Amino acid sequence: MGLIRNLEVGIAWDSRLIGIKGARGCGKTTLMLQHIKKTFPTNPDAALYVSLDNIWFSNNSLSDLVDAFVKRGGTHIFLDEVHKYRDWAFEIKNLYDEFPSLHIVFTCSSLLEMMKTGADIGKRARMYELPGLSFREYLQVETNLSFPILKISDVLHKHGSIAPEIVAHVKPIAHFEQYLEWGYYPYYLKGVEDYPQGLEETILVLLEQELPMLRSVEPTYVPKLKQMLAIITESAPFVPNITKLSERIGINRQTFITYLNYLEQANLIRLLYRDTQRIGMLQKPDKIFLDNTNLLRVLGSDSPALERKRETFMVNQISQVADIGLSHQSDFLIDGTYTVGIDGIDKTRRQLLGQADAYMACDGLEYGFGQKIPLWLFGFLY
Repeated sequence: MGLIRNLEVGIAWDSRLIGIKGARGCGKTTLMLQHIKKTFPTNPDAALYVSLDNIWFSNNSLSDLVDAFVKRGGTHIFLDEVHKYRDWAFEIKNLYDEFPSLHIVFTCSSLLEMMKTGADIGKRARMYELPGLSFREYLQVETNLSFPILKISDVLHKHGSIAPEIVAHVKPIAHFEQYLEWGYYPYYLKGVEDYPQGLEETILVLLEQELPMLRSVEPTYVPKLKQMLAIITESAPFVPNITKLSERIGINRQTFITYLNYLEQANLIRLLYRDTQRIGMLQKPDKIFLDNTNLLRVLGSDSPALERKRETFMVNQISQVADIGLSHQSDFLIDGTYTVGIDGIDKTRRQLLGQADAYMACDGLEYGFGQKIPLWLFGFLY
């Protein structure tokens, strides 16, 4: 099965202005190209794909290109990496107003703040966010099979009947470890051997180019961001001592928390709080995670501890579709309602006793029973 993302079906492609945000390397370009190929097979001249970081734009404008494209009958233009083009928001706004029959789709970094562009693009565009691959999507690519997307309530309450239906067609546990190591970013399909290097390059682009460009981080402070990420990688997930960490890096406490938020917006880390409704940008996080298990593998040790991988996987997958915070009674609180603990199949239910809507996500389980749910099944949420 080709890599057809679920978001491709969910986008309202008839809208005149569509924006697709996402982490670098998550597949935004592939998503657009697949849509063009599927939608314009007999009329390719109606659609045009343009990468705005092309050197051609150093001496040419997007407006002139679009004007010529529309005069030749073009109706749909797809703009990749708009944040690489100077004053992109104003130019797209003008194109939107000048060519009422033109449909514009653009991709941008997850760091881009639409409401701060000064061109009202955030009010005009229908915005979507593309995450990395879920475990479900990874299995579809690897097995050429199709699996349903599950609601959290179904995973918690109906896992006893759902898991056997999936296991009848595939052995999820046989693929789970590979997904945790290299299955989150779609470019693993180019070759698993080169995947770590590709992911390292992605991280460097985020730290050295996109954060300075989109968050005005001074280049002299980029080494501080790298040091922060290295320290986080050593222990994540962990409960941070913000004062000690900021002193270790040599920046003040407020700047440290600000940079933590920047790293989260770059989809490199996740910040969790006891209360899922965080107060503000300067609120101290209660626990810090790397964004996904592939980062844990590439930035950290060759064999990260099982507990670290389990927790990171859980936070990554659930956070795409629901609010997740830290539970006072167990590990996580989902949507302010469900309490979920994580461990292997030998963990007892003592920490869940007396709690309503409390469950245990267990690694190594093919089928669940009662309050114990296979950990891999939480990878079917999108």
